[in-house]
Amino acid sequence: MRRLLITLLAAGTLLPAAAAQRPTYGPQLEGFDYPHEVKRFAFESQRQSLSMAYLDIEPQGTANGRTVVLLHGKNFCAATWESAIEALRAAGYRVIAPDQIGFCKSTKPEHYQFSFAQLAANTQALLKSLGIDRAVIIGHSMGGMLAARYALQYPAAVEQLALVNPIGLEDWKAEGVPWRDIQDWYAGELKTDFASIKRYQLAVYYNGQWKPEYDRWVEMLAGMYAGPGKERVAWNQALASDMVLNQPVVYEFPKLKVPTTLFIGQRDRTAIGKDKAPPDVAKRIGGYPALGKRAAKAIPDATLIEFEDLGHSPQVEDPARFNDALLKTLSP
Repeated sequence: MRRLLITLLAAGTLLPAAAAQRPTYGPQLEGFDYPHEVKRFAFESQRQSLSMAYLDIEPQGTANGRTVVLLHGKNFCAATWESAIEALRAAGYRVIAPDQIGFCKSTKPEHYQFSFAQLAANTQALLKSLGIDRAVIIGHSMGGMLAARYALQYPAAVEQLALVNPIGLEDWKAEGVPWRDIQDWYAGELKTDFASIKRYQLAVYYNGQWKPEYDRWVEMLAGMYAGPGKERVAWNQALASDMVLNQPVVYEFPKLKVPTTLFIGQRDRTAIGKDKAPPDVAKRIGGYPALGKRAAKAIPDATLIEFEDLGHSPQVEDPARFNDALLKTLSP
């Protein structure tokens, strides 16, 4: 009984008083402060005017003339790269960290055909507007799928590619995860709150080990789901989930033509649709120790860096170790 109580407390399910005091944010994450000035890129896409929020951080000290682009995951934002941004700028890099359309501080359209190709094109348009022709592309989680698509779509614009616990190292539908109607995704997203986000991340991302500093990123997400634009937030997340499940990039890994490094926390068990999968499928998918090795073999001349005791977000779980490994990888 005591162990159950501890688990529930850790997951945030027995904290009604605290829940009542949690912050709420607007549909474009209004009210949540980023570590740097948020800029905006206005552009036209799919017959509508959109605004992509992004961070553009100049290097500290001597600039090395290189640019790093950081692509966030589905349950993350540009701000989640906070520690990596500081390490990179201190090493002389210019850092660009966008919020993709449909996420965080960017526009959440009522109607949008989400595709990784479209998000890659949006990102390319942003970089072109900033005069950036070539950059290091780093993607985490869903951002890893996007980074791979970007490198396939714009190989000449990619200096190096780094994938940090990317999802999509397997084709979940081919493995037996059932297709889901977007309305079903939407219904599930509407139920999202602080407790459910923390419970999921505790079990899947961090192998049952929680640190108080993770709460900030859970509150960031939960605040949008609890705010005045929660329906639009949930709908955009449902569209994104449909994209992730139905647009695998794993089959194209052998076509990557850029220097690629995989950073894989071995305790990660992320697999989209696992909650609706048959038990034998749910048990089999999301095994990152094997998936990382398989991806490294599929990607020409890829380098694999494994973190034995870390999970889905090495850059959040152990920033110092991750940043050290990243900077060594990027060093000429």
